[in-house]
Amino acid sequence: MKKISNNIFLITLVFGTLMTISSNSWLGAWMGLEINLLSFIPLMNDNKKNLLTSESSLKYFLTQAFASSILLFGIIMLMFFYNSNMTMYHSMNEILILSTLLLKSGAAPFHFWFPEVMEGLSWINGLILMTWQKIAPLMLISYNFIYYFFMISIILSMLIGSLGGLNQSSLRKLMAFSSINHLGWMLLAMMNNEMLWLTYFLMYSFLSISIILMFNNFKLFYFNQIFNISLMNPIVKLFIFLNLLSLGGLPPFLGFLPKWLVIQNLINMSQLFILFISVCLTLITLYFYLRLSYSIFMLNYQKNSWILKNNFNNKISIISLTFNFMSISGLILIFSIYLII
Repeated sequence: MKKISNNIFLITLVFGTLMTISSNSWLGAWMGLEINLLSFIPLMNDNKKNLLTSESSLKYFLTQAFASSILLFGIIMLMFFYNSNMTMYHSMNEILILSTLLLKSGAAPFHFWFPEVMEGLSWINGLILMTWQKIAPLMLISYNFIYYFFMISIILSMLIGSLGGLNQSSLRKLMAFSSINHLGWMLLAMMNNEMLWLTYFLMYSFLSISIILMFNNFKLFYFNQIFNISLMNPIVKLFIFLNLLSLGGLPPFLGFLPKWLVIQNLINMSQLFILFISVCLTLITLYFYLRLSYSIFMLNYQKNSWILKNNFNNKISIISLTFNFMSISGLILIFSIYLII
């Protein structure tokens, strides 16, 4: 019965997002966002015995409800001043609407709720929050473009997403700050090309699925669980290590491809200053991925013989293995196809 209800909520979740994307009015988009919100709350609160899950669902509901109320207020004001010549009110109202959409998507400087909510969720719900729940707000953001406000949000998202992950011991919070950093790149791509941010979003979703499937399969939530080499297959550690580097955007992995496309587009648009800042801030995220991976593989350890036969599940599912292989060797495959063509 619980599985059937979860499937119904998932269908409603998808319906709300599609309604927002396909709506031709702000009011219809707001209704789609509300349907999406109300269907995701029961999915978040699936484990009632976990207090962190209940706390996360409450924080998410309060934040999103506040953003929805401000968005509705902005829509009403937009309709009220539609035929007026007061350009100052139009600009303020556009900034108000854009701010609420950035709050819904978890972009800086409105990111305060995102890591805390992620900490109390299961990996699957966290994956939905990092990927699917961003589609509707980002699509609405692409309709409401304000250059200088975008630049502030982009730089802050990259800065906070990079520096926020440096002192984290929780993998869920690390993925949350990584998502904020990638969101800055998506907004940067959105400034220049609509298809470019969609491509970046699809690549980011694919990489997130590949690494979260690994974390979920082996019930990994903190760094010290990965450090426990006696309970982990070295092949699994290698997959986690390479996927983290791919998520950080290191060539020749698949994660470098969307960043490469954005960098090439920024060079063509002669936006070298923002390109320099973006690359420098992204190198910080690559640093803490490398620091984690270096600690996993390079530290000396002793393996106790009595713990060799354990009940720890070292099997990798075929789906997870396929996603990981494509994430690791994706750019090489793309080069091969390019050379053949």
